Amino acid sequence: MSIEINRTKQFIVSFFSRTALGIVVVLLWTQQTTAEEKANYVLPEFIVPGQEKQMASLQDLFARHHSPHTQCTLWDAWLPMSILWPAIGEDHSAQTMRDYYRKVFLNRFIDAQGYVTMDQHMGLAHPNGWPFPTWRQAGGAGWHFTHEKDHYAKFLGVPLATLKGWKLEGIQPQGLDKLQGLKLKLTQPRAVLTSPVCNAKSFVSPFIVLQWDHERLPADAKPVLEWTTTTSPEFNKTRQVAIKAEMTSKKKNGLSFTAIPVHQHPLWKGTIRQLRIKWNNPSATELTFRAMHTAIDTRHPITNILFVQGSIDYFNWTADIDFLQNNILRMRSAMKYALDEFSVKEHGCILVPWVGHNGKQGFDVSSNGTKTIYYGQGVGNNYWDLLPFGHRDCLATIYLFDALNRFAKIETEIANHPEWKITAPHQEYSSTKLSDLAANVRNKSTQLFWNSESKRFIACIDSDGVKHDYGFTFLNLEAISYGFATDRQAQEIMSWIDGKRIIKGDTSQGDDIYHWKFAPRATTKRNVEWYVWAWLNPEHNPWGGQVQDGGAVLGFSYFDMMARLKTNGPDDTWQRMQAILTWYDKVQKQGGYRAYYSKPGRGTLQGGGTAGGLGIDQEFLESVLVPQTMLYGFLGFKPIPDGFSINPQLPTAWPSLTITRIHVQDHVVKITASKDKIEIEAERIGQHRLNVLLPKGNWSVLSGPATIKKQRMKIKFSPAKKVTVIAQ
Repeated sequence: MSIEINRTKQFIVSFFSRTALGIVVVLLWTQQTTAEEKANYVLPEFIVPGQEKQMASLQDLFARHHSPHTQCTLWDAWLPMSILWPAIGEDHSAQTMRDYYRKVFLNRFIDAQGYVTMDQHMGLAHPNGWPFPTWRQAGGAGWHFTHEKDHYAKFLGVPLATLKGWKLEGIQPQGLDKLQGLKLKLTQPRAVLTSPVCNAKSFVSPFIVLQWDHERLPADAKPVLEWTTTTSPEFNKTRQVAIKAEMTSKKKNGLSFTAIPVHQHPLWKGTIRQLRIKWNNPSATELTFRAMHTAIDTRHPITNILFVQGSIDYFNWTADIDFLQNNILRMRSAMKYALDEFSVKEHGCILVPWVGHNGKQGFDVSSNGTKTIYYGQGVGNNYWDLLPFGHRDCLATIYLFDALNRFAKIETEIANHPEWKITAPHQEYSSTKLSDLAANVRNKSTQLFWNSESKRFIACIDSDGVKHDYGFTFLNLEAISYGFATDRQAQEIMSWIDGKRIIKGDTSQGDDIYHWKFAPRATTKRNVEWYVWAWLNPEHNPWGGQVQDGGAVLGFSYFDMMARLKTNGPDDTWQRMQAILTWYDKVQKQGGYRAYYSKPGRGTLQGGGTAGGLGIDQEFLESVLVPQTMLYGFLGFKPIPDGFSINPQLPTAWPSLTITRIHVQDHVVKITASKDKIEIEAERIGQHRLNVLLPKGNWSVLSGPATIKKQRMKIKFSPAKKVTVIAQ
């Protein structure tokens, strides 16, 4: 029978980083699902004869996490693939989620250089990056004239600014707008606004961020930013940067965010004493000035890659040609930026050149316990935002490898479908070139990032050439899942994570790697030194008391199971899934996640502003990945622009697997796979012929409106709604 959603409906308004410093607010609008909604809210089913109890548990887990969505780029590679296919409700459709992500990808801001924004909430760092670390944590400077609709600043206690200490020349203050900020009138040409003395280090201030409505200014106003230093305390034109339109990005509450890359100026060095904005305004004009602050470069080098991955997922599931026509140039621009900015062709990996992203720890500890802090160093590059992935970055390289391969396939499809009316890419970025580059990246990076002693992949190689290895299980499992690791490397990795191969010096070994039951520890070696400077006292958290130090995240069990399927086969994968479901049943019987982990000795949940060792609910949206193992793993289902491919890998104990309500392109299908037979039944018939790529071997149509040529099957539902094929 179908599983109905019978739980609280939560709409996530905003969420933040995975640390006590960064996760400060999870705003949830909570509403009880009405009886009418419950009746119409039906999820796909996973059906395995003889495994009804386990499937019921999996359905419940799926229902609990089934439809997370966010405009934030960080989840682009995980959420669309999970929620664009489940046909929910009486209309058998995933259209609500498709409409949502279509809008997200078509409207995602890409700056003038080609960088894809993180698209998060208002923050105290780079406006297109992650909101953490903040300028206050870096010892920078900032002036905020209002906190209205800025929950982050309120929570962190950022002081409100006044005009005390400011110098206004040719400017009259017009009072404070509580929502937008300080109202100013430029009454004279060449007006000047000078900040109080700030004495901020240039290294922790690679950007100056302005929140204002500068678009109201005349085109010829041409503002510039100038600064003084403690060694050069007078303003002059040698220390000046033009504030250009392309530096401005997203808008919020009617105001724009301008990030001025002052670090690019050769005289941006030492201690910055004061800042000032000069306008060449020809006449009187008015503007709003909400804030000015220094900013760490908190951009992530993976946003462009994730945007490409998510856009491809959307297109493959929907076959939305109009979307591809409108987004392909943005996707190509995003990929080109990633390849050029991170010198991929030269180095065969992602090499991050940004200030603070050098892969080095943010503090040193002397023999007597004294800490030397390196403010601005060790900035995070990805989901694991406390860890200084940087310089030569392995995880970013793995994601790039996958995106290159997938983009190459999209470019092949474009070439094969001239009726789509999409121009070919530049020859340098053709399908063949992208595939060749992916192969080159894999060949170089699987050697570069491989630790020959521990026989696993490291996080990164920092700017001093130091390799960082704390037993990153998530990275290694993703390396296998994305096909980055070689077969031999995959076997070595799985033997370590399974506890069969003991690595000397690791804190967690053997069975303890799965101490948390639902997932392996994120890391297997205690780390009290390799962090961003803002996470200054990691030793205060016990081993396993922080997600990024011996803790675990439920969602990434998906990559564990997919890696097992590739390396150890379906029986081993099913064994791991059963362990997860046993854990899940136990936890739910004792009141659910929050109730279960409130008991001492069971570990600490993170979420909603609290740091902890286990990431399961609240802002851990990726928990929805776990049940996707049924579709992408055991069923071997992959959407392609005109249908799907299927390659079932069923455990020995399963006579068959059925998944219902799969919304692929404009069809909704129910698929049953057994050892030698595949049955595809239309639950809703689309307008177009459905193409299915079958597993290698000889297949014939047993019944239904289909033809097979080699491995490609063409189905035209109507009047018959079911096709059955068998292996010869």
